[in-house]
Amino acid sequence: MDYETIKADAFGRSLSGIGLNLLVRDVPAQCAFLHAVFGMTSHRVTADFAIVTYGTQVFQLHSDGTYHSNPLLGLVPESPPRGGGVEIRLYETDPDKAAGLADKAGGTILQAPTDKPHGLRETYILCENGYAWVPSRPL
Repeated sequence: MDYETIKADAFGRSLSGIGLNLLVRDVPAQCAFLHAVFGMTSHRVTADFAIVTYGTQVFQLHSDGTYHSNPLLGLVPESPPRGGGVEIRLYETDPDKAAGLADKAGGTILQAPTDKPHGLRETYILCENGYAWVPSRPL
């Protein structure tokens, strides 16, 4: 699928399984952060929307303004953290490398890379929109 040229209705019809859509204050800035820290690729980036790919996975970013008539917008806090309680786990990203890149990209390390008893080495990185990104690798 060509994410750069696909029409909105065709993209919507192509989605399946579980979807992830994050509301953010600044779509291009969030795309830059995701690329700098996790190597993600963003497509069709505008002030209002982006399609983001991570390996074979796809998700969306929307600006707050695009949700003007959506009931969810009233629940989004004005100040971070927006994504409290949500972990976005990235099982194909080196936690040590991501932690080293996060600070320069505007992220905050909530937990340094750590070997966990559940068999993963992981780090918790909070982006400026308050979402917890958890790059992980098997031990």
